[in-house]
Amino acid sequence: MASPLLLLLVLGVSLSWAQVKIYELRASDLPSDILGITDGYVKVFCGPAFLGETAVRDNNANPWWEDEFTYFKALENDVLRLEVFDEDFLVDDLLGVCQRQLKVGTHRHDCFLEKGGTLHYTYTLNAPAQSSESQ
Repeated sequence: MASPLLLLLVLGVSLSWAQVKIYELRASDLPSDILGITDGYVKVFCGPAFLGETAVRDNNANPWWEDEFTYFKALENDVLRLEVFDEDFLVDDLLGVCQRQLKVGTHRHDCFLEKGGTLHYTYTLNAPAQSSESQ
């Protein structure tokens, strides 16, 4: 049987997690390369966790992705990282990386990419659940 102190520690850690949702991902003015107009997609990370990637939008300098990403173990101040790529035949080109520390609430951001273009996105971080003793 686990000790009461251990149970309190485990319970306290689990209650400090929050849910983050990343959505409304779109880009504007993505650069063209020698192969043509960008075939863009985005990889999404929160802290150490890989949350997934969007669908590829072929031949579109201004793509919009319907994909949404949710992570239930987020913490305020975790780093949200979005990596924007152009899909190519052999190696996908990294167009830029957007990083931001998470804050509670809903936030819209524009991120200027190193190789040109802008990534626009929204995220919502819910406040962590509180135990009944601290309310």
